[in-house]
Amino acid sequence: MSSDPLQNAYAPPQAEVQDPVSTAFEPASRALRLGGWAIDAVIGLLIMLPLLLGAGFAVVSESPDPTLAFGAGGLITAVAAIAWAIITTILVYRNGQTIGKKLVGIKVVRSDGSRASLARIFWLRNVVNMLPSFVPYLGMLYFFIDHAFIFDDKRQCIHDKIADTIVVMA
Repeated sequence: MSSDPLQNAYAPPQAEVQDPVSTAFEPASRALRLGGWAIDAVIGLLIMLPLLLGAGFAVVSESPDPTLAFGAGGLITAVAAIAWAIITTILVYRNGQTIGKKLVGIKVVRSDGSRASLARIFWLRNVVNMLPSFVPYLGMLYFFIDHAFIFDDKRQCIHDKIADTIVVMA
């Protein structure tokens, strides 16, 4: 017990409260974000190309054979998709980067600059953001509105705001 008669023995302890000091980070430019997205889109197209070519050959052949679409082309696409998923998961887990983001030198972090978890990036930035695409017309409208938000002062799209993330220079 304190010897000072003016202090309340039942008062909560007093402490100085300060906001945490965040490390400085530079937001990624819109052009780099677009570049990273474009690289990832090209990789996705290249992964799907064997399946698409096989399906095309099956359609134009005189006797359509589904093994052309789902045989070698489907196998190559499946192996490539699995390899891409593993590489991307490792990169996102380690540093918040897809292959495209790594190549252009940007990464995803929490809005306070801390590391964004794989679950946050996968579920909130990707899965939740993909849900409107299942509604006809609304999905296309949402896609454009989501990406138009990159022109705000924080350069955060709606999917960044949902996940409480930002894209910064790596």
